[in-house]
Amino acid sequence: MVAIGSPDRFSLAQNYPNPFNPTTTIVYGIPNNGPVTLKVYDNLGREVRTLVNEPKTAGFYTLTFSAPDLSSGVYFYKLESGNFVTVKRMILMK
Repeated sequence: MVAIGSPDRFSLAQNYPNPFNPTTTIVYGIPNNGPVTLKVYDNLGREVRTLVNEPKTAGFYTLTFSAPDLSSGVYFYKLESGNFVTVKRMILMK
């Protein structure tokens, strides 16, 4: 994970590539220091992976999500920090 610069608001970019197999990149930004969680859920709302669960300093972050053990389908990734919550959709095609 790499932090570059400091955003003025929260952001969660669409993963790329999308659809993906078996890895994809997720970029997010947080404007304030604080606890951050980024989790992946299946289409039934079950948590399948925790990608981030720790305090972060303000900045932009990039991570790679690898899913060789997951089935093809639609997944959702949710970013939470403070009062901010947002969700994006991604597709795993094997």
